[in-house]
Amino acid sequence: MINNISLVYFSPTKTTRRIVETIALGINPKNTTHFDLTSSKFNSKSFNEFNNELLIIGVPVYGGRVPIDATKRLQKLNVNNIPTIIVVVYGNRDYEDSLIELRDIAKDRGFMPFAAAAFIGEHSFSSEFFPIAQGRPDTNDLNKATEFGTKIRNIIYNNKISKLIIVPGNYPYKALDVMPEISPVTIDTLCDKCGICVSVCPTDSIQINKTIITNKTTCILCCACVKECPINARLNDNDLVKRSSEWLLENCSTRREPEIFINKN
Repeated sequence: MINNISLVYFSPTKTTRRIVETIALGINPKNTTHFDLTSSKFNSKSFNEFNNELLIIGVPVYGGRVPIDATKRLQKLNVNNIPTIIVVVYGNRDYEDSLIELRDIAKDRGFMPFAAAAFIGEHSFSSEFFPIAQGRPDTNDLNKATEFGTKIRNIIYNNKISKLIIVPGNYPYKALDVMPEISPVTIDTLCDKCGICVSVCPTDSIQINKTIITNKTTCILCCACVKECPINARLNDNDLVKRSSEWLLENCSTRREPEIFINKN
């Protein structure tokens, strides 16, 4: 029995969280502890209070890279050579350099990445009109996540954790996309100012005054506010987002499958 496993994730729309939780189910530990890096109020000190046997780190992919805010929060963590599984989740386009970047970040902070995976999740721009990887992860994805966890459990039981995992990607990493200063908007006639959009924003970009105010400079277009609004009062009503969504729907609709990476001993 694996006693203690920690799940460390940046997951604005909870998709990445779902994947790492399912991998953990396949590992079947006695105890599971969550460290959610999504909130800007994450306290890195609490991380050191848990005696970890195994970790899973999960992040979404933004433009083929690890999100800047996820990187900043991961860099606050320090551990001592703890066996780690790294996972990226992308919207059916490509994960490009994100997996190798996450591996390098983890290694630099004292983690020991010995296995990795790239899973598909519903794209943050996905909507009724632009269904991009809609409904993913689906049953097949989750079954593969569980199977991946089972493989990890067998590796640990057989004491076959090997050296640093080899994953696809390039270094130097691809250049970070320049984020345009745009954000989802609020339909004032629908909004009841419940505050859910404020609570789920990972960069504290949304405030409630007489209306909902969004700071376009700090918004990372994760679309958590759109996905979580219970009355559909938030939407991406920007021409650039619409054009990107059209391109993604046209060019990235062929189903991609999860990829796992485990070094052969």
